Amino acid sequence: MSQSNVLLIVEDDPGLQKQLKWSLDQYETIIASNRAEAIAALRRYTPGVVTLDLGLPPDPTNASEGIATLKEILALAPHTKIIVVTGNDDRTNAIDAIALGAYDFYQKPVDPDVLNLIIARAFHLQTLERDFRNLQCQQSSSAGIIATSPQMQNVMRMVDRIAPTQATVLLSGDSGTGKELLAKAIHQKSPRAKHPFVAVNCAAIPETLLESELFGYEKGAFTGAVAQTKGKIEYADGGTFFLDEIGDLPFSLQAKLLRFIQERVIERLGGRKEIPVDVRIICATHRNLQELIAQNAFRGDLFYRLSEITIDIPPLREREGDILVIANALLKRFCNEHNCKEKRLSPEAIQALENYAWPGNVREMENKLKRAVIMSDKHLITLHDLEMGEILDHAMPLNLKTVRDAAELSAIKRAFHYSDGNISETAKLLGITRPTLYSLLEKHGFQDMIRRYSDQSS
Repeated sequence: MSQSNVLLIVEDDPGLQKQLKWSLDQYETIIASNRAEAIAALRRYTPGVVTLDLGLPPDPTNASEGIATLKEILALAPHTKIIVVTGNDDRTNAIDAIALGAYDFYQKPVDPDVLNLIIARAFHLQTLERDFRNLQCQQSSSAGIIATSPQMQNVMRMVDRIAPTQATVLLSGDSGTGKELLAKAIHQKSPRAKHPFVAVNCAAIPETLLESELFGYEKGAFTGAVAQTKGKIEYADGGTFFLDEIGDLPFSLQAKLLRFIQERVIERLGGRKEIPVDVRIICATHRNLQELIAQNAFRGDLFYRLSEITIDIPPLREREGDILVIANALLKRFCNEHNCKEKRLSPEAIQALENYAWPGNVREMENKLKRAVIMSDKHLITLHDLEMGEILDHAMPLNLKTVRDAAELSAIKRAFHYSDGNISETAKLLGITRPTLYSLLEKHGFQDMIRRYSDQSS
């Protein structure tokens, strides 16, 4: 059976079982009368949607067994959409079930048409989320880079264009934006992919050791040099040499690096023999090299050698739609790494993640989510787990129109990116007409969004 069409009905009333199965015959319907049968059916059929009566035996007058069933289903299959069915006087338990992770609730007596609509919406959302997760996996396959935003899609297009060439590349961006990941992506997409990728962080090695680290040394070159030793540049022969934080390279070494770039030969410390080395050079910095040149702290001729092609990597806060995609991908990765059951983000956690400015970029997000996965013993990651409660409080605007406009704009952006810029599909996802969508884009000043996607598709 396909998960996208399997409906599990957890209900102990035989009459209601028959009624629901008859009225929901467009689905592959499975019936369970209690928690044990429900979990067995869940394991066997992996339903996409579950309707769950909270009043289950052995105590049908109490919601405790239904709540326990809900928790167990979500622990085993966190992406399943659960619709809890309750009596008219049981609204409190229904709300508690939503807080625990249920998708929606419906009160008896059952109206088949209304319940059918709720179930259809649940299946639709379940399918969208599954496709979205598949899309994440596809977009995460390039050296671990997730690039769903227009800004990062442009970066990745540049990577694809320059990777097959021998051009020297300068990656510029804030700390934590993934400069080394992009350098590896360029290497992996290049003809040098089967050869070494060697990285050196210029800011992490003392100036007195950096020259021998880069160029190597001969036996007896200095006290403690007991054997001939290759430098990192030499180890990268045939492959790619990545110089991270090039702005911190001591001025005294810049001339020697410039000579290597021009001549493609090195001399080990204490040696006189010129050694040819065939490498592609990629550099990265979070500093403004033009300002360093003006301060006489960085050589202009070296800068122009290093920046044959410059790629500016946007900070996370400027990457439209990437925050939640990256967060979900990291959440899945950390759950796997720490052998945890799959967890997901609560609505409040999602809002806090999207409202935060992320001064530490992706690296900061990694730290927050890894801590949350390790410390949380629930399937939902909350604000408390992320230590972001104050962020949400400060980010929440008091003006209702501001909240409404922000939500409207966020929905439009998500649908637009999800449909890959297709106006008709975007309108369909939002449940509005094309003229209404055009009107909303104009209202929010996003007419350029249409032009941008039109240019990309032409």
